[in-house]
Amino acid sequence: MASLGEVSSTLAAVTDSIAVLIPVKSFADAKHRLAEVMSVDQRAALARNMAETVIAAAAPLPVTVVCDDQQVADWATGQGAAVVWADQPGLNAAVQCGVDALAAQGVAQVVVAHGDLPRATQLAPCAEFVGVTLVPDRHNDGTPVAVVPAEAGFVFAYGPGSYAKHVAEAERLGLPWRSLRDPDLGHDVDEPDDLEGAGL
Repeated sequence: MASLGEVSSTLAAVTDSIAVLIPVKSFADAKHRLAEVMSVDQRAALARNMAETVIAAAAPLPVTVVCDDQQVADWATGQGAAVVWADQPGLNAAVQCGVDALAAQGVAQVVVAHGDLPRATQLAPCAEFVGVTLVPDRHNDGTPVAVVPAEAGFVFAYGPGSYAKHVAEAERLGLPWRSLRDPDLGHDVDEPDDLEGAGL
């Protein structure tokens, strides 16, 4: 049986080589597609609460938030997360910027998790695979969680059909990949219908 010290040492090694990256846009501009059922303040509060749920689900892995908004950066710091400033607009550019920054810090594997997963509980198991792990949304269209080797040169393609595009990218790079279907991590919130069953 491993001693407590050995377990702690192993955990430290794991958390040094794997990190969670959460792209978060301005809370004030979040979730426009929910405007017909929520006010601006309600949408901002929802976005913040969901992002905090995702940060909590990352434990024990370290978290970095990539953003281009000072309020979000201050919030992330208050949550104990590191912050990377996106150098270009758009989700794909922000994620690429964050992955590159983590690779430069020596992180080997990055768990990219969107900040709108209200049912997220555990992200660490997503990284228990050498290669690429893709968690499809419940429509088998989007990619709420993607795990990639930090220095693989993986090109992200978020937007409609991102899951199929990310599968194609893993195959283009010759990387082993798996699809990890998880009803909680696959439940993101974009449209009013997504609020049903979100546990909010």
